[in-house]
Amino acid sequence: MASDEELQARARALSSPIRLRILRLCLHKSRTNKEIADLLEINPATSLHHVRTLLGTGFLESEEPRRGKRGAKEVPYRSTRMSWGTKLPDAAPVLLETFLQEINGLAPDEIQVMRVGLKLTEADQRELLSRIKDVISDYALRPSDDEGVATSLFVAHHLDQTAN
Repeated sequence: MASDEELQARARALSSPIRLRILRLCLHKSRTNKEIADLLEINPATSLHHVRTLLGTGFLESEEPRRGKRGAKEVPYRSTRMSWGTKLPDAAPVLLETFLQEINGLAPDEIQVMRVGLKLTEADQRELLSRIKDVISDYALRPSDDEGVATSLFVAHHLDQTAN
């Protein structure tokens, strides 16, 4: 079991939209720091800081170094998928900001959205959220399919104070 210090370090590591985006980029494909920096349009030194934080907390792992185009040593990184089961206190703001960054620049027809208003008992709400989590967990924990297409899903639930 992780110590309080380790749990706090993991929570801090997941409290950054950039680090969450790095985990997504490295989920299905190993990427070097330069590739990560280029894809996120950030400075490689900034990217390396975030990569090291994720490495130090176990969310990323390094793979065997390889030679780049110019012969330089490159280290590819891959997500360990550990973030899926990690509890993140006050997750909503960072997850929402990450989602907004990831969809920035997409055309409306590139995003499928659903929105529904429901009036459910507390038990029905718990059941709905539990069933949604079970379905998503089933897919999230499956191995990546090399033939598949990378995709993302963002789900939010909130009480509608204006409709009571």
